[in-house]
Amino acid sequence: MARTPTTSDRPERGRGGERSGRGRSEQTPREREESEFVDKLVHINRVAKVVKGGRRFAFAALVVVGDAKGRVGYGSGKAREVPEAIRKATEQAKRNMVKIALREGRTLHHDAFGRFGAGRVILRAAPAGTGIIAGGPMRAVFETMGVQDVVAKCLGTSNPHNMIKATFAALVNLASPRSVAAKRGKKVGEIIGRRDGAAAAAAAGA
Repeated sequence: MARTPTTSDRPERGRGGERSGRGRSEQTPREREESEFVDKLVHINRVAKVVKGGRRFAFAALVVVGDAKGRVGYGSGKAREVPEAIRKATEQAKRNMVKIALREGRTLHHDAFGRFGAGRVILRAAPAGTGIIAGGPMRAVFETMGVQDVVAKCLGTSNPHNMIKATFAALVNLASPRSVAAKRGKKVGEIIGRRDGAAAAAAAGA
């Protein structure tokens, strides 16, 4: 006589069953990519529109996103609520990310100057142990990008939007020895040797 199958004979469909999908601990490639990003809220501005019934408030957010490995981007978003404005700014920042070459993975390859509108910034490479000497929006850029040692100064305006854009204008002008060697048709050792020799001569002259 055939036995009626019970619930214990059926395959489990729960968390560890055969018919269950991927486990809860597994992540899709997009989820893993998003988890690698570090985002920082730089500034929130509240604006008011005067209408017949009173005032309507809206919020504008400025966000910087990076992977702490040389990739960084910024974005701005506007919405009636703060969380929605931050979400829009974060999505825009992820779409506008750029790759910046870092020296030894901790600092810039050389000094740089950037300008946008009335904002001017000066970025200088620093030896190990210096830390991030920069203020406000510029610090957020370096922290999300993965820079550990840098000295930066902002001249002119203190508008966070102009400071961020001027900082990115300086970063995109940075060149690594590998890219310079490829353009000149030389070896990387020749470019680095010439740079170290010039630094030694300048130190001796001082």
